[in-house]
Amino acid sequence: MSSARGSHTSSHRPKRAAIGRTNFGSATFWTVLGTYVPGAGLLRSGLRKPGFIALGIFCLLLVGLVLGVIIAPTSLIGLGVNSLLLKVLVVLIPALALAWAALVVVTHLRLRPRQTSRTERVLGSILVSALVLTVTTPMAVAARYSFDQSRLLDTIFKDGADLRSGTAPDLDKRDPWKNKPRVNVLLLGGDAGADRWGTRTDTVILASIDTRSGDTVLISLPRNTARMPFPESSPLHEYYPNGFTNGWGESLEFMLTSMYQYVPANVPADVLGPTDNLGADALKLSVGEATGLKVDYYMLVELEGFHTLIDALGGITVNINTWVAIGGDTSRRIQPTAALRPGPNQHLNGAEALWYARGRYGSDDFDRMDRQRCVIDAVIKQANPANVLTRYEDIARQGKDIIRTDIPQEILPAFVDLSLRVKDAESTSIVLRNGEDGFNSSNPDFDRIRARVHSAITPPSHSPTAQPPPPGDPEPGEEPNGGEDPTAPAPEATPMAPLLPAEDLSDSCAFKPELAAAQPPVPPWEL
Repeated sequence: MSSARGSHTSSHRPKRAAIGRTNFGSATFWTVLGTYVPGAGLLRSGLRKPGFIALGIFCLLLVGLVLGVIIAPTSLIGLGVNSLLLKVLVVLIPALALAWAALVVVTHLRLRPRQTSRTERVLGSILVSALVLTVTTPMAVAARYSFDQSRLLDTIFKDGADLRSGTAPDLDKRDPWKNKPRVNVLLLGGDAGADRWGTRTDTVILASIDTRSGDTVLISLPRNTARMPFPESSPLHEYYPNGFTNGWGESLEFMLTSMYQYVPANVPADVLGPTDNLGADALKLSVGEATGLKVDYYMLVELEGFHTLIDALGGITVNINTWVAIGGDTSRRIQPTAALRPGPNQHLNGAEALWYARGRYGSDDFDRMDRQRCVIDAVIKQANPANVLTRYEDIARQGKDIIRTDIPQEILPAFVDLSLRVKDAESTSIVLRNGEDGFNSSNPDFDRIRARVHSAITPPSHSPTAQPPPPGDPEPGEEPNGGEDPTAPAPEATPMAPLLPAEDLSDSCAFKPELAAAQPPVPPWEL
């Protein structure tokens, strides 16, 4: 009986070996297939249950990814700004990579012939090592990106519960744009540096974005704008009832560029309640009152590090219509060291882009404001996924050192979704220039500014023909028109002169051959 049992057992061994074991060429094929279709090699080797589990997990992940790309691509991208998920991925991805590597090794060991030559064993080891690298290297990069992204988010964008702001709106975290047709973000360029005290905002641009279409209006305010107002309902109005001014419109310490630095230095730190950045809150309130828009959020970029961020993006391409100075100081009669030459589609590195945005020698603040709009437009249009991914570590490293904002983490997915619409939507701009449309930076007509802004963000059929609406709605319990008798005849409104329309950014930033051809062959300061 013992002999019969042994004979029976041995008669089945060749059959199991025939199912699981293959020749070296077949083992190589199934090892490769099992690497990129996890579980296939295990099924071929006879390990049916582990094989089906691995294959099932792979198929579920693949189908989920494909459906996400097809059905909800923006939601999929939005996962990239979920800090908690990214922290989980930092742990999960390496664990998955190790499991996948083990799967490749086990698959090959199960499939290779029992009797192999030394050459075949060496070739098998090389094959398995190469296959393991092809699956673990991308996953290592993904884990690194997840780590960098989570640090970037936690550094720049605070959790709503930890964010202290005297001006940020309270939006529905699940659907921030519900009942909110526009979101207004104040873009600030700061000039803090080791050689100066505090931060002045040389760039002040309000981006008003239609939350449905992505159409954007950029409103550029000159850095030397005086008498910036505060809403009467704001505690800051008590300190500056006539606006941010000392009565003289040419005083640098009381211009828009100085508000971020000087308002917090001259009012109580808790004047607006708990806040992480009183200077930014003061600017949001003042710019909102000046333009007639409620400013929701701000984003401050320190220009000292701006060039590194542009370099991380791979540079930008802009049209240059006039000579732009690199260096130089008009007041000290120091000539520029170089210049950007007029021409179409000029690709600029970070340092060149910074001077394109900031250079004033031989021009003025208003020319510079025009160029700053074009830099913003170029970044929006050219920051595509390909160049962002290839330089992501640089972007993450530079971004967290030079950006401040009060946008909470919870609504970042909604902003990502909105940014994709902005990229392909219409962009227009309003630039306030001295002598144009009645603007005077030392004594601005804020009613007219509000009217221009209102006209730019309102469909043509609804544009105002006379006075703009008041900057804010009455407070709860407050009588409209300051409690005046509503039955009394309204005073006759003074007709407002026609408003200058908003400019199309694609036209404003286009190459103008006639203007470029009129430029001298060398920078004008060298003539």
